[in-house]
Amino acid sequence: MAGIRNRREFIRDLGIGAAALPFVLNLPSLAFANQQRRKQRLVIMFSPNGVVPNTFWPDEEGDKFTLKESLSPLEPFRDKLLTLHGVCDKVRGDGDNHMRGMGCLLTGIELFPGNIQGGSHTPAGWAKGISIDQEIKNFLQSSDETRTRFGSLEFGVMVPDRADTWTRMVYTGANKPVAPIDDPYQMFAKLYGRVKDRESLRSILDDVQEDLKKVEPLVSAEDRRLIEEHATFVREMEKELRSDDSDQLDHVVPELEPGVREDNDNMPRLSKMNIDLMVNSFAADFARVATFQITNSVGGAKMRWIGVDEGHHELSHHPDSDEKTQEKLTKINKWYCEQLAYLAKRLAETPEPGGPGSLLDNTLIVWTNELGKGNSHTLDNIPFVMVGGGLDFRMGRALKYRKVAHNRLLLSLAHGFGHHIDKFGNPDFCGDGPLSNLT
Repeated sequence: MAGIRNRREFIRDLGIGAAALPFVLNLPSLAFANQQRRKQRLVIMFSPNGVVPNTFWPDEEGDKFTLKESLSPLEPFRDKLLTLHGVCDKVRGDGDNHMRGMGCLLTGIELFPGNIQGGSHTPAGWAKGISIDQEIKNFLQSSDETRTRFGSLEFGVMVPDRADTWTRMVYTGANKPVAPIDDPYQMFAKLYGRVKDRESLRSILDDVQEDLKKVEPLVSAEDRRLIEEHATFVREMEKELRSDDSDQLDHVVPELEPGVREDNDNMPRLSKMNIDLMVNSFAADFARVATFQITNSVGGAKMRWIGVDEGHHELSHHPDSDEKTQEKLTKINKWYCEQLAYLAKRLAETPEPGGPGSLLDNTLIVWTNELGKGNSHTLDNIPFVMVGGGLDFRMGRALKYRKVAHNRLLLSLAHGFGHHIDKFGNPDFCGDGPLSNLT
């Protein structure tokens, strides 16, 4: 209780605001950070419509493997990489495979009956249970030692406004989907204060800067460097977000129709901005769990910036014999992998505040998909590619399983945080416990 009381006195005496508070309390030299227990983090990244197996999965098993074209951007991280082939979504019931692939991906449990009509299968509703990211978040938030301001953050890129089973993978409970935030400005406002418009940004950022200045005389030289880096990031993000402001234009900006999403061709920029925000939120200890959802199940992004003019979902239905289309799908999945590689790079180059190594050493990124293969709509061999050291899995390997239920992988993620639950989602698929060979 003494530590809590001292922390409260410190906040009261200096008047630190909510936007700067998690970062300040994370500074090692203030002795408020919870250094007895290592910080662990989880990021689950999603991209849609399956993969091209022969350009995605390593042929070999074990620590001697070759990365194929789709995964080639991860070559710099091969010693921190783990591919899991043979992990299958065995959840059945209502909904088509795109719907169940998305709604059951992190929940491991069936969808409710509903009136959302998919392909040739029965209609369905939302998932019947909590998703693993939120299960882990609740576990971490239940302890003073691991509690953070937000617990989890849900990022997105070009996720449709419409709320249906294809667009939501995070659930706080049965029938309780969570919408990701894909507007970097909105996420920035969430992290640094609630604002009504961009003109309010300046006052928020000024408050953050003032709070950081209050702390500088009380901390070590190393922590002053961390403060300067954090302040610089805040200012750079402000410039990035303000770069499209109307006051820089010489014509009247029309009011946009409500619900119009960010532009498809801005996906690379939006992805980078949200990744930078996520990394900064980890450095500031705003949260230790995050999801990063790029588009949605049946996502139809047109990746013209890599020379692909057709929609992703449309292409994913073409047969394997269509070699030109398979090449385009490989390019698409390689671009998604580049987003993963950029996230890993940013985490790797960011020191762990108050601890050894980098953020990547204490973060596990899990990249996944709602389907194993687009044109067959199979739920077998769901892509699960992991990067990082957050859960102390034995990395630098390509593993192959024989059609194991993905519920067992979800259990493994919980166990990696010390949350030793014996079932998650549908208990029928949890009988053998966490996956073998991960540690």
